[in-house]
Amino acid sequence: MRGTGHELMERLARDAERLAGRFGLAYRRLEAERPSVRRRYGVCFADGTIRIRLHHAVSRRPLKYSSLVNTLCHELAHLRHFNHGPRFKAFYLAILEYARGKGIYRPGPEPAPRLAAERARAQSPLAPPRGAGSPEQLRLFGI
Repeated sequence: MRGTGHELMERLARDAERLAGRFGLAYRRLEAERPSVRRRYGVCFADGTIRIRLHHAVSRRPLKYSSLVNTLCHELAHLRHFNHGPRFKAFYLAILEYARGKGIYRPGPEPAPRLAAERARAQSPLAPPRGAGSPEQLRLFGI
């Protein structure tokens, strides 16, 4: 799911709280990385502030949510292990696996927005049956 920076940060903050709570971690705040930062996806500061880059450095398109969650898990692991040693790696993978099990981290292709909207309409009780109506009729009803 892609969205505006504000929407992404709200969703990421909810997931960060859930993950941090599960692993007994406390971060100070979660912020979007400055747009000028191009060399890293995230950073965890000693004061507990976590910054995550939301957009691709070149295309400026929003990154996939699964990429943001992966970075979040990495930065949360730094709250316990401020290095990249074996204990850090094991802890990071434990957080990531928990996130996967809870449906927070879902790697792979994201559904195209149009297909997701079509699926939502098809599940709506107000949706016309498949094959009902011409394209012109459907447009009249906003379908």
